[in-house]
Amino acid sequence: MSNAEISPQEIKDRKIYQEWGLTDYEYNLISQKLLQRLPNYTETGLYSGMWSEHCSYKNSKEVLKKFWTDGSRVLQGPGEGAGVLDIGDNQAVVFKAESHNHPSFVEPFEGAATGVGGIIRDIFSMGAKPIASLDSLRFGELSNPKNKYLLEKVVSGIAHYGNCIGVPTVGGEIAFDESYDGNPLVNVMCVGLMNQDNLESGLAQGNGNSIIYVGAKTGRDGINGATFASSQFSNDEDADRSAVQVGDPFMEKLLVDACLEIINGHSNALVGIQDMGACGIVSSSAEMASKANSGIHINLDLVPQREPEMTPYEIMLSESQERMLLCVKKGKEQEVIDVFKKYNLDAVTIGNVSDDGQYVLTQKGKKVCDIPTKTLVDDVPRYHHESKRPARLDNITKNEITVKDPTDTMLKLLSAPTIASKHSIYRQYDTRVQANTAVAPGSDAAIVRIRHTNKSLAMTTDCNARYIYLDPYVGGQIAISEAARNIVASGATPIGITDCLNFGNPDNAESFYELDQSIQGISEACKMFDTPVISGNVSLYNETDNKAIYPTPMIGMVGLVEDNNHITTQAFKHSDDLVYVVGNTYDDYSGSELQKLLNQKIEGKIEHFNLDVESKNQKLVHQAIIKGLVSSAHDISEGGLGIALAESCFENNLGFAGMLSLNASQLFSETQSRFVISISADNQNAFEELMGSNAKFIGKVTDDDSFNLKLLDNQINTKLSVLKSAWEDSLECLMK
Repeated sequence: MSNAEISPQEIKDRKIYQEWGLTDYEYNLISQKLLQRLPNYTETGLYSGMWSEHCSYKNSKEVLKKFWTDGSRVLQGPGEGAGVLDIGDNQAVVFKAESHNHPSFVEPFEGAATGVGGIIRDIFSMGAKPIASLDSLRFGELSNPKNKYLLEKVVSGIAHYGNCIGVPTVGGEIAFDESYDGNPLVNVMCVGLMNQDNLESGLAQGNGNSIIYVGAKTGRDGINGATFASSQFSNDEDADRSAVQVGDPFMEKLLVDACLEIINGHSNALVGIQDMGACGIVSSSAEMASKANSGIHINLDLVPQREPEMTPYEIMLSESQERMLLCVKKGKEQEVIDVFKKYNLDAVTIGNVSDDGQYVLTQKGKKVCDIPTKTLVDDVPRYHHESKRPARLDNITKNEITVKDPTDTMLKLLSAPTIASKHSIYRQYDTRVQANTAVAPGSDAAIVRIRHTNKSLAMTTDCNARYIYLDPYVGGQIAISEAARNIVASGATPIGITDCLNFGNPDNAESFYELDQSIQGISEACKMFDTPVISGNVSLYNETDNKAIYPTPMIGMVGLVEDNNHITTQAFKHSDDLVYVVGNTYDDYSGSELQKLLNQKIEGKIEHFNLDVESKNQKLVHQAIIKGLVSSAHDISEGGLGIALAESCFENNLGFAGMLSLNASQLFSETQSRFVISISADNQNAFEELMGSNAKFIGKVTDDDSFNLKLLDNQINTKLSVLKSAWEDSLECLMK
């Protein structure tokens, strides 16, 4: 018996819907209230996909409402393919981040590659040209061979897709922790640029207007991947391989160019456009119609298929890549199809918009689905979960940290994979294609020039999950603050964020508490820095065999450089420049790399963090850069001041000599709100006058191979080349 022949009664009796992630309550709601009949096999499948967490956010929508999404620059906030911000001169920046965690564990190369492809489609569906991508990756410790394999294949997948399509991968971050064993995180962000007049939205409206399918043929890859992405893992991966898609970046390049030609040159014909992402044809068509209160009728015989005898369920829930759905004015179809023909792309009218509000599918002359469109999108139940503060947040133990040999400690920290140079990874990426990259990977933020202007965009991805684990609310504030420090240190003004909220099972009250509190902390900090949340995604159920990852709300932030003369990087530039630290240092070891190194565990309380202090220090650094007083600026993060100083030396092989009123442990404290700044001696008076007591002079840049630092209780006198070698070589050595 084929699946399509399983009767509605059998689906109910055998509870087949449960295998697709629908609960008894949800199935009864659909059958008894919304349809007042039993749904058939295809209809049940459509509900399972559209009602999955990945598509509906049914477990997170209530807390997502707490995000701050306003702001003077917002042209499009959450709800469309990507968010859009005004950057002046009738231009807009478009950006969004997406997670591809589960597929990247099962099939790391294709899982990561198709993550890149999907997020690029979200950008150009808004009318923007993709100009840069970034990633944020988390893996278990590299002592485990499986994690080495995952890292290698994920990076290859990102590089393959981005390099082939011609979008530079300009930045990102990678961290390693055993909590990600069995559940790596692969988050990808894309940034686009557009004229504001070309802003598009995903709408299907106007009775009789046509629905046109564009791009690759539909196959049996990634079927109901949204449901797969909305459930917990087990270690039985092979069963999940069919839920992973296969990408073709060369076809996507054609799709980008063709869709932008339609948007820019044939807007009179175009009503709406949307990427076929999670849940494929059903999500794009149902969402486009639902937004416009329309119905939609699709003839499945017209859908381009690359495999024989595909069922309606397979056609509608396939997540084959490189596909778009367009709503086109009646009578203008050929004009649009001709543009795609020029690029050798399939473009086929598969249906039309109706005014009856129904979602109707036919195959071989037979109606295989007839349900109200709104029930797929708007009638999804929203769940209010119990929230419980984890006991670990109250059972705080005082961390005792003593560094006896600061030189040895520094070498070990520089070799730690989370801190060590990622050059062996980003050298695989084409970082300069399109020829607009002003600052490539390796500094605090990437910078991409805006052509025909004197402006640039700064961009970064950031999150220290250990801080969220120790204090979700304050940790959320720190995630935004650290991203903003990266942007400010590059000479830009932070203007907005996207996010990937990677958490465990929301049915677990402690896990839900982490999600809820971190969102509130993120929102509080976003208001402080005037960086509204304009897009993002939620990835829950990041657990393997009931063991959750650290809560990891990845922040992707974009900033605007108003004058390219203000672009700043972290590397010291000239010997004899004066070096300052902005911000005070305290004994902050909870969640730090030092704590992990010396105590092999993460515990304690986050202290000494204050948003007002953070904001003040960032504004002072920004002013100093704008006034032309700064040679280099570097945010102090993992590994503390000691690591930030060393990293500032490495690029130009300039040494450092200085003195600190800190002990050896405090050199690696991770107190927030701090920067390492170098300035020319000529700017000393102006800089010190601007900074007042907020910056302390700590030493000078030297032109020799030495790193000399006197501490209250110890000292470091070593060759810079020794430190650099530890930092530069360790990740590659670990991978071997």
